[in-house]
Amino acid sequence: MDIQIDSREKARAIQKIIKEFDKQGINYFTSKLLVGDYMNLDSPRLIIDRKQNLGELCQNVCQQHERFKNELIRAIQANIQLVILIEHGIDIASLEDVYFWKNPRKHDVIWKTIDGKRIKTVRNAKATDGKQLYKSLCTIRDRYNVRFEFCTKKDTGKEIIRILGGNDNDSRDD
Repeated sequence: MDIQIDSREKARAIQKIIKEFDKQGINYFTSKLLVGDYMNLDSPRLIIDRKQNLGELCQNVCQQHERFKNELIRAIQANIQLVILIEHGIDIASLEDVYFWKNPRKHDVIWKTIDGKRIKTVRNAKATDGKQLYKSLCTIRDRYNVRFEFCTKKDTGKEIIRILGGNDNDSRDD
């Protein structure tokens, strides 16, 4: 398997992924992709867009909506199946789990001292919560034919290989 890695992926952020590719004997090179971050050269119509956590995905969907939407449209126009792989952790393993996600920007409590009194406030009460993000992701899935997959950071390299078709054992019915 030969994997193309988008040149905009930060080298420091993907060290563990590269290590897994090396461990499994996966050939890879870096070059700009039309959309996403990882593509198997044998299957160029399937591309993975890696997100470091739900916070990053939430930011893409909410604050960078036009840029994100344009990428989804480019994928459809190029007949590309886009898989968004979110490295969130064991508590989020499926799209349905997103519904119960507590956005730290909305739920983190901050204590302030005002006029000598400690006041409890929320960082950003208007921030998107799990329920809102879940609804947005379902719309994106249905409108743009996007697949959402989830993993832990330690398994990202393995998941990229599996999704791109590098592990025959996962796809066989024995």
